[in-house]
Parts: sequence; structure tokens; C-alpha cells
Amino acid sequence: MPSPLSTYDVSILESHLDSFGHVNNAVYLVLFEEARWDFITRNGYGMKQVQEFQKGPIVLELSMKFRRELTLKEKIGITFEFVDSRRKISRYHQQMIKGDSTVAAELDVTIGFFDLQTRHLIDPTPEWKKAVGLP
Repeated sequence: MPSPLSTYDVSILESHLDSFGHVNNAVYLVLFEEARWDFITRNGYGMKQVQEFQKGPIVLELSMKFRRELTLKEKIGITFEFVDSRRKISRYHQQMIKGDSTVAAELDVTIGFFDLQTRHLIDPTPEWKKAVGLP
């Protein structure tokens, strides 16, 4: 895999935990999404641009693997790396990396670029390509 485009740092909070004292499975998706939005916003295509241009990302497919437990106050880094792209659809790989460098979770996500007015996938614009590291 190529090197990550970005790493998003986060600390595990009480609100992330389930009754077993580790991160709730649904929270993993929230944290992965936070990392993606952080990256694209820093690269010039955040919610402001989605609303302005009426075009933005839509998740088409997810595959997540849980590798190691995450618990309260752990500091993790969430990576975001480009895998490949075919016209309107791109694939990315994300990992949650613990302080000891072990992988806590992995996510493969397929994202399309969506026109909010026509409600169809469209070819990525130059602005979107720049924001998500498309060649």
C-alpha cells in the first residue's frame, strides 16, 4: 500500500465506550469518518464546498476489521490512504494505529462523487480530486 495521505490523531473518550469498557463498534465508523472529513476539509473541500457546489462524497461500500481493543484515554492515529480510482468511484484504506504501533482496526471504503441536485454519481471535479489525493 502507498503511504498515508494523512493521519488524524484522537483520544478515546468516555462517550466512545460501550458497557464492556472498550470502543463501541459503531463509534469506529464515526471516528474513521471524522478522519476523512478532516483530511478533505484541510485540502479545500469541506462541508462549505459541498453546500456551495452541491457536489460531494457518498460512501458506497465499507468493509471493517477489528484487530485490537481500544480503551479509555488511548491515543490513536487514524490514517487515510488512496488505493485506486475508476472514473466516478475511488477506494481508500484507513487504519486506527495504537500508541504501540499495532493496528486496532482497518476500514476499506469505496466513495463516489455525487451531484446533490441530479442525485447521480458524477466524474470528480478538479477540486475534489485535489482534496482526496486523486491523480
